Amino acid sequence: SSEIIEVPDFDTLPRVYVERTLAIIKPDAVHKSEEIEDVILKEGFTILQKRRLQLTQEQCSNFYADQHGKAIFPRLIIFMSSGPIIALTLARTNAIAHWKSLMGQITDMDLRAKYGTSELKNAFHGSDSFPAAEREIKFMFPNSVIEPTPSKESTQEYLSRYVNPTLLRGLTELCKHKPFNPCVWLADWLMKNKEHGKMEKEKNPNNNREWNRV
Repeated sequence: SSEIIEVPDFDTLPRVYVERTLAIIKPDAVHKSEEIEDVILKEGFTILQKRRLQLTQEQCSNFYADQHGKAIFPRLIIFMSSGPIIALTLARTNAIAHWKSLMGQITDMDLRAKYGTSELKNAFHGSDSFPAAEREIKFMFPNSVIEPTPSKESTQEYLSRYVNPTLLRGLTELCKHKPFNPCVWLADWLMKNKEHGKMEKEKNPNNNREWNRV
């Protein structure tokens, strides 16, 4: 007798991408840094890098170059160089947007409302975009080497080429064997057959170059 085996359409499943963003605990909130870091971790972030430092006015001017010419710029530079700050490289899915949302505005019931006191002394900084995050992380951690995050396109190609075929075979075998504990059985099967994906990748050494860097 034959049996119809239904397997998921991997191309329609939602994708999960890890981003990095730069967070700064400003001078007015440094004394609450441990408490703030606990909140950050509870929100699902991983702290990849951490550095306590005090910026000179020149360094602040370079970091906030995009604010040059605005009325707040001189006061911002004086404030940001007035005491130590804590720079953090944070990682999680949608890190940039999530950190910005978590910071909120000084009038919202968010971190800035809790730890900030004014538009200037608002306790936190967060990167506005992916290019800004990469630039700011490099600024605060110049000696560190962070490999680039693979693009969505390369991630999808990698999964389609090397991961999904092996997983599909495993799910097919799972349906055939009907083990008592399917999760454990599938995990064991994938461990035993992971070399299949490696061999497929070795057959195509020029593909997914972006993944070769991570």
